[in-house]
Amino acid sequence: MKRFTCDELAGLITAYLEDALDRPARDGVRAHLACCEGCERYVEQFRATIDALGDPHPEKLPADMRDRLMSAFRERRRL
Repeated sequence: MKRFTCDELAGLITAYLEDALDRPARDGVRAHLACCEGCERYVEQFRATIDALGDPHPEKLPADMRDRLMSAFRERRRL
């Protein structure tokens, strides 16, 4: 099992919380969290932030704004 440093673990948190790590990496993260109070607290804060923000749906642009942006992109491409 890989032993992670705190810095390495910080880079893996999103993948860990999304269950996107392979088993050895996931086990390594869990082992680190079991013995590192600071990282455990960091992950809990990350989870609390995700819970507070939820899964927001992307906002839709008003049609006139979308049309203006698309026109600006097309014009820019022609240059």
